[in-house]
Amino acid sequence: MVARGQFRSDLYYRLDVFPILLPSLRERREDIPALVTHFVKMFSRRMGKRVDSIPPEIMAAFQWYSWPGNIRELQNLVERAVILSRDGVLPNPLHKKQTEPMIPSLHRPRTFQSSTTLEDSDRALIVETLDQVGWIVGGPRGAAAKLGLKRTTLLAKMRRLGISRPVHQEGTDGRGIAPETIRREDAL
Repeated sequence: MVARGQFRSDLYYRLDVFPILLPSLRERREDIPALVTHFVKMFSRRMGKRVDSIPPEIMAAFQWYSWPGNIRELQNLVERAVILSRDGVLPNPLHKKQTEPMIPSLHRPRTFQSSTTLEDSDRALIVETLDQVGWIVGGPRGAAAKLGLKRTTLLAKMRRLGISRPVHQEGTDGRGIAPETIRREDAL
């Protein structure tokens, strides 16, 4: 922009004194309800539609989605939901984005309490998903696919959170299988 004459170079160097870093949306999930509410109000006003309620399961879907497109993707999906809304209720715009495994079941007991930290919640969700799939990380039926993550991203999160496969018997993994019989994509 400076080269095109659309931004003053002296102003750029004044602003560059103190860079402001903003973490990605998936790192600040606690902001998602406020953002969803803001975008719903903005788009419903703009479109002349009335959206009175956001069901808890829809808000949970928004909070558990991995948001590879960050805020712009959230904004676009909320706009789509407002367009599709009927009877003043916001529908789930994430249903085609394979978020079902990411949405915590409202009927199943949770393995973590609401007073825990985001890191504890992430750890509990990852461990619960790994238990459900028999500690298979990659592949179409693995935990990474169920969580909507790449296998390498899940492995990095597991390392960061200190999650490893439980070993119950000497020389076997948690399922009683000897390590040499585990396929490569099953192994951590």
